[in-house]
Amino acid sequence: MDADDKISKAARAALARQYQPYLEAEWGFKNSWYPALFSAELKENEVKGVTIAGHEIALRRARGQVYAIRDRCAHRGVRMSLRPTCLTDDTITCWYHGFTYNLSDGILRTIVASPDDPLIGKVRLRTYPVAERAGIIFLFVGDEEYLPPPPIEADLPIRITDDQNPVAHILDENVYVRGIHRLGNSNWRLAVENGFDPGHLLIHWDNLIIAATDRNLGLGARPIAEDAIKIIDEPNGPKGMMNMYNTRSYKFFGENREIGMKARGKHPYYARTSVFLPGLLLVEHWPVPAWAQYEWYVPTDDKHHEYWEVLVGRCASVEDRREADYQYEHFFEPLALKDFNNNDLFAREAMQSFYERGGWNQETLCAFDDATIVWRKLAARFNRGIQESPYRLAAR
Repeated sequence: MDADDKISKAARAALARQYQPYLEAEWGFKNSWYPALFSAELKENEVKGVTIAGHEIALRRARGQVYAIRDRCAHRGVRMSLRPTCLTDDTITCWYHGFTYNLSDGILRTIVASPDDPLIGKVRLRTYPVAERAGIIFLFVGDEEYLPPPPIEADLPIRITDDQNPVAHILDENVYVRGIHRLGNSNWRLAVENGFDPGHLLIHWDNLIIAATDRNLGLGARPIAEDAIKIIDEPNGPKGMMNMYNTRSYKFFGENREIGMKARGKHPYYARTSVFLPGLLLVEHWPVPAWAQYEWYVPTDDKHHEYWEVLVGRCASVEDRREADYQYEHFFEPLALKDFNNNDLFAREAMQSFYERGGWNQETLCAFDDATIVWRKLAARFNRGIQESPYRLAAR
């Protein structure tokens, strides 16, 4: 190893120490609100299982209310959601031996095969706070004793006020909210960093939505001023950062003469991006002006995340919603959420093998990665706790 390599390695190590808690967050940040299901995915009396930051959770809707309880029976550890059994409106029963738990507090209420068992009333499964807003079921996941949980607004984007035509907030009235979620085969941190990366536009250079809208996204952007990235630190509210895309704060690249490459499209279009804890992206005026795309990167384990892609727009009338449905089904979902974002999924998954083998200490970052470094430091500072591996917790 020559002297330059030694200096480079030392510099990487020194930088990594500044955001060490982030490097330890393989399983995500705890004590946070995460989306679990769309409301329409959990019908009355249905039970579905989800995994968030290693927490296996069963959700049941009963009498219109959603309950969340640990999805492992205390008896022999099977997941109750594998064969949902609900014998009353206020309980969930393990399909194997009939251990039956209250939905509200998780206390063992009875055992089908042993109704006078001395365990009854003495065993309990943990339950999770639930919030159902904007057609999405959110769960507060982390330490059971972290009470009361913060309002869900603390883990959502700020309301945009510095735009002449600001996009709607997901909790506003008269908004249209629709999207998809799917498994991503990479760590959640690679997904977050891909979402706002100002240098990754190459993978979108020839996407269908670019051709369909004749839009010029450019080849990349590099922050050149101190105010290029705005830190968001609302008291008892959202924590995050905003890429302040403008020609004073960023240098935009539409051409690379060395390889004879130019960005396609006639109409310049810089969709401003913001990222918030615990791992949520907001893209303003995307996929078209006046709309916004929300992306959650929900950790499931240390090698996978649930990728949420949600579009939000203003719809004040039935006619507006009918038109939004048409746009969503024929344009937004196929061209933006799938064709465009499929490239992002591919990029994250391509990085996974490198980073799971120690890539966090081997990467060589360049000038446009300043945004990534700011995010790592911010996340290391403002998170409410690092989720430990459930295997490590179980071994204690």
